[in-house]
Amino acid sequence: MSIPFRFARRLEVNTKRSTSYRISGAIAGLFLSGLLLLITSRNPIRLLGQSLDAIFGSQRGIEGVMVQSIPILMCAIGVALSLRMKVWNIGSDGQFLMGAFAAVGVGIKVDAPHWLLIILMALAASIAGAAWILVPALARAYWGVNEIITTLLLNFVALQLVLWSALGFWRDKKSQVTQSTESVDAVLPRFPGLNSVSIAFIAPLLLAVVLWFVFRSTRVGYEIDMIGGNANAASFAGINVPRRIVTVMLLTGAIAGFGGMLQLTGAPGAQALSGGFSNRFGLSGFIVAALAGASFAGVLVAGLFISAMFYAGIALQTKGLSVYIIFGVYGVVLVGIAVGETMARFRLARVEQPAVTAPAAEVSA
Repeated sequence: MSIPFRFARRLEVNTKRSTSYRISGAIAGLFLSGLLLLITSRNPIRLLGQSLDAIFGSQRGIEGVMVQSIPILMCAIGVALSLRMKVWNIGSDGQFLMGAFAAVGVGIKVDAPHWLLIILMALAASIAGAAWILVPALARAYWGVNEIITTLLLNFVALQLVLWSALGFWRDKKSQVTQSTESVDAVLPRFPGLNSVSIAFIAPLLLAVVLWFVFRSTRVGYEIDMIGGNANAASFAGINVPRRIVTVMLLTGAIAGFGGMLQLTGAPGAQALSGGFSNRFGLSGFIVAALAGASFAGVLVAGLFISAMFYAGIALQTKGLSVYIIFGVYGVVLVGIAVGETMARFRLARVEQPAVTAPAAEVSA
């Protein structure tokens, strides 16, 4: 028996449909997670209530989500920019670390006024992030080397360099408990009326708006999208594809590196480098950018949602819920969003049945 329907790929997926499918996928993931928690004798309604109370029940919760979202959004915006060109930058975690590394070096070695030191740290972090992706960018643009491998492997090199600085040449010798670099004195001012959120929160919002405008109204944005659609056609149209790839990848590295500086100078208690400085912000940023479909508005929404899940997970750990269960729920929700995004690209189509013809003998009769 033949199946009368099949999945057919849509020629075009509008933003409204894609967003609604992602939201439906997230809700389905939460529902499935609730069923799994119920099977393991846990009350999902109570846990959901505790999560919402931890986030929205106090100013501290809202501020915690905002602080958590800054490094994730910075990495996600950089990755989203590269994804518009179909370049998969998996190394934003390393670029983030190298930006923080350069900012620490300037912060503890340069004697300058506070405002000037902040500017120098930001410049050093952006340059370091761009420099960390330079070799993968050149290899991808001119020799066709897979950027997934090169950017990913450099994450481990960056982590080891940070550990070396924390345990060796920049180690804070005054501290006998923690193994970290010396702390930087230059920190960003807090928002008026907020206790823990610095003005660093403005940076990803402004970047998202600027990049949205670039891709909506400028030739550069059009060329990047054209390369992402068909690099051969873009080259035939006269666009210097290798140069554009290098430029975009350097910019993604600079954004992630700048995010490292913002974390160093803006997050409470993060004014020194240690092995756990990144907390896999780059990986979370990549997930956010991929699930948002490289939409900058979608990146902001998805980044805040993921940050809220992280903060709720931390709050639930204090109430005795295992970290493995929290990561399990997080994974199920992400899978739901990914499935929803994929389903938005397809539709059910009726299979046309072939016409039944009568045998030749019956026709002659």
